[in-house]
Amino acid sequence: MHAAFAYAAPLDRLLPRYKFHQDLAAGHLLAQLMAHAFAGCERPQALVPLPLHRARLRERGYDQALELARPLATTLHLPLHADLLRRVRATPAQSQLDGMARRRNLRGAFVVTGGPLPAHVALIDDVMTTGATLHAAAMALRRAGVARVDAWVCARTP
Repeated sequence: MHAAFAYAAPLDRLLPRYKFHQDLAAGHLLAQLMAHAFAGCERPQALVPLPLHRARLRERGYDQALELARPLATTLHLPLHADLLRRVRATPAQSQLDGMARRRNLRGAFVVTGGPLPAHVALIDDVMTTGATLHAAAMALRRAGVARVDAWVCARTP
């Protein structure tokens, strides 16, 4: 797991603006900062944004992980596999749950929908708190045959 930043000032103001208030310019800036932070990381064969469920996507209007992953893939010259992973279960917002409830909430939430599968991918997301969502997505990818799954997030909560 690689986090570009700790979830602290000023990101604790910028990330919610991006995620919940459609500030896509903030997202573009965050993606540029992530590209700089991850430039020295071992390169995966593809970037895979952590998908939203279609109901949450309709609600929000855009997928924040995908909007980070697009410019990140372009800047780092990596393939983007936006349709490789799908969230098939609408789950309550993780922010309202404790660690154990987060893990239970995500059982069976993700399926791998594409192929052929790269051997090494990096999951892209905006914020990591307990890691339950990233873990559930990584397990779905591993069960489908991906040998190595890294997580690249913009910020990690303390």
